[in-house]
Amino acid sequence: MKLVKNTIQLFRHWPSLLHAAFFLFYCSFNISCSNSKRKEQNFFHYNETTGISSLDPAFAKNQSNIWAVHQLFSTLVETDEQLHIVPSLSKSWDISTDRLHITFHLRTDVFFHDNSCFANGKGRKVVANDVVYSFQRLMDKNTASPGAWIFNNRVDAATGFIALNDSTFQLNLLKPFVQILGVLSNVYCSIVPKEAVEKYKTDFRRNPVGSGPFRFKAWEEGQALILTKHENYFERDEKGKRLPYLDGIKVSFLDSKATEFLEFRQKRLDFVNDIEASFKDEILTRNGELRKEWEGKIVLNKHPYLNIEYLGILVDGSNPLVKNSPLRLKAIRQAINYGFDKRKLMLYLRNSIGTPAESGFVPMGLPSFDTNIVKGYNYDPQKAKALLKEAGFDEQHPPPAIKLLTIPIYADLAGYIARELQDIGFVVQVEAIQKSLLLTQTAKNQALFFRASWIADYPDAENYFSVFYSKNPSPPNYTRYNNPAFDALYEQSTKEPNDSIRYKLYQQMDQIIINDAPVVPVWYDMVIHLVQPQVQNFKPNALNWLELRRVRFK
Repeated sequence: MKLVKNTIQLFRHWPSLLHAAFFLFYCSFNISCSNSKRKEQNFFHYNETTGISSLDPAFAKNQSNIWAVHQLFSTLVETDEQLHIVPSLSKSWDISTDRLHITFHLRTDVFFHDNSCFANGKGRKVVANDVVYSFQRLMDKNTASPGAWIFNNRVDAATGFIALNDSTFQLNLLKPFVQILGVLSNVYCSIVPKEAVEKYKTDFRRNPVGSGPFRFKAWEEGQALILTKHENYFERDEKGKRLPYLDGIKVSFLDSKATEFLEFRQKRLDFVNDIEASFKDEILTRNGELRKEWEGKIVLNKHPYLNIEYLGILVDGSNPLVKNSPLRLKAIRQAINYGFDKRKLMLYLRNSIGTPAESGFVPMGLPSFDTNIVKGYNYDPQKAKALLKEAGFDEQHPPPAIKLLTIPIYADLAGYIARELQDIGFVVQVEAIQKSLLLTQTAKNQALFFRASWIADYPDAENYFSVFYSKNPSPPNYTRYNNPAFDALYEQSTKEPNDSIRYKLYQQMDQIIINDAPVVPVWYDMVIHLVQPQVQNFKPNALNWLELRRVRFK
């Protein structure tokens, strides 16, 4: 039986094995890229299997784009390792007593990268008018930024952004919004020069000009992206040495995780983000630790990650998809939440990378997270069957089949959930489609039951609740959830300056979401990086942003 099982596993991963075998054969004839030469260049190398679609911060809508954009651009404020808001382009700020006006005092030693869009090709100083332009561009419908929603109903584009002088910028809110500093730390709010946008127009996506620690050098889409040190970057370390330490960054675009790992083992990559399911058992124990044979050869970094993996359920009663589906019934949605074993899923399919989501929608790592207050769903097949019966279904009258949409890399997880739900009376058909198609369908409310995730745009639980605020479009409200009681608490939380009181509001909102069940929380995520031993100061963070300013090699 074991031989049969192993044979099945072999055939399941045959394409990846063939790819890997070919790569090893190819490498034996290509030794020009020596490790010593690469390190002399002081470049940090990583791979992006999903590719990069744009280097324009207005389109930094996914992790691969965010990682690159974060190297190229700066924001008014940023988050530190403890997720506190700290200065960046602005050295300080004042908040009015009515919390409607924030005045930012900008640094006067920040310069854009050298580029032909400027006079004599030399990067000029960043001034308050650049902030005004960047934020108005983000809100402009002609830009069509997927991040425009972060200022929705919060700021008027015409009167909300004011340059009082070159070093003073004022933000005027329509109503108090205590989370606004967190919003401004998002890469969507990166500061861009008008000259570059007007010169390159839509091609600014591949000709980025910012004031970040690295500047754009070259990009052969699908092949490689090269960034080099910004020699006039404003930040310095504790000893007065100008950052960054690295001379540059090179990003490759191998689309196979197996090939990516082989490159890492050949020391051609300095780190790998996450581990391919087909060989994670070779590297990690069931408890998510390095196997002994890998100790000393690679470094395993783990950290709680502000990301929740979940199943979304469209609950808009006016949508024909919902009207004709058993998912319109709350009892059915709750039964699904009770109906599969998340702990077993995490142990056997995830090697304990992450935590079963048995509390609310807000993930671990945020201060309002409390499993003792927000009660989620544990595995309870008997309770699930009772809820099915309550909804009018039983073994003789099972509910109609439900289609679960996912993307290929999560097909095994979706299959596991479908099999578990089948045991309690559901028929779930898993359909794996391309990520771009799934994003389109969820944005247009054409997906009834779908696998999704929400990565924090900024480190505040409000960002997670914006996913359910009825006045928000899709995105971020992909389920079209609408509950007046929830909306009232949400609006109250955006005005509450007292942290303790606001966290209690968050917990009430979280419990409402869990009870109404427009989503099925599956797990709270964890950053997992495999890193070469010679890489120093490379620290994971809860936002899983690629932070390279202080990275150096031994």
